[in-house]
Amino acid sequence: MSWRATILTLFPDMFPGPLGQSLAGRALGEGVWSLHAHDLRAHGLGRHRNVDDTPFGGGAGMVMRPDVVDAAIAAATGDDPLPLLYLTPRGRPLQQRDVRRYASGPGVMLLCGRFEGVDERVLDAHAAEQLSIGDYVLSGGEPAALVLLDACIRLLPGVMGSADSATEESFSNGLLEYPHYTRPAEWQGRAVPPVLLSGHHAAIAAWRDAQARDATRTRRPDLWAVHASHPVTNPLPA
Repeated sequence: MSWRATILTLFPDMFPGPLGQSLAGRALGEGVWSLHAHDLRAHGLGRHRNVDDTPFGGGAGMVMRPDVVDAAIAAATGDDPLPLLYLTPRGRPLQQRDVRRYASGPGVMLLCGRFEGVDERVLDAHAAEQLSIGDYVLSGGEPAALVLLDACIRLLPGVMGSADSATEESFSNGLLEYPHYTRPAEWQGRAVPPVLLSGHHAAIAAWRDAQARDATRTRRPDLWAVHASHPVTNPLPA
């Protein structure tokens, strides 16, 4: 059975979007994963299919109604329920270990919020996992859903050409990835580090490890603090 992605959204035409191209698009065409974008508006109320209402307690904006969202979840849930993920700036940061967990399961159901968000009661009722892709605010959850799906799909068996691509990249061992170089060996007066031209695999692995550590230490001190307190054996090939 293919890995399944179910999207609850007011804008189903936004999918597959960029996921219909490149490796993800090819995998979609080959049946490695499947996509169903479910229109929340189909469960709206009244002649105008309303999906939102004013917030209790006052304040700007509108809130997506729990009864509408609940009906959409019920309609989109099949015999094999998928974990419900809600994309929101209020969620905990999405991390690579989350992506690996979702990719190893049957798939995900993604709820894309709009307006001021979704009534908290329906999130609690369905034990939705609330996730954020960064400390900024988007117009809706759809771009965040595309980001999460892309991160998962590339880990599905057969999607990437080389298994090493997933084991040597950023966050795979708690560090940022080392820098990359290709031909020409010298470009605009800038030379490739000599060690990469040496053919000495152990020296190259040591250089890459040092570069990864230095980049993490300087660019992501939060990651470095975690790595330093719980070091992970570096998986780079010797």
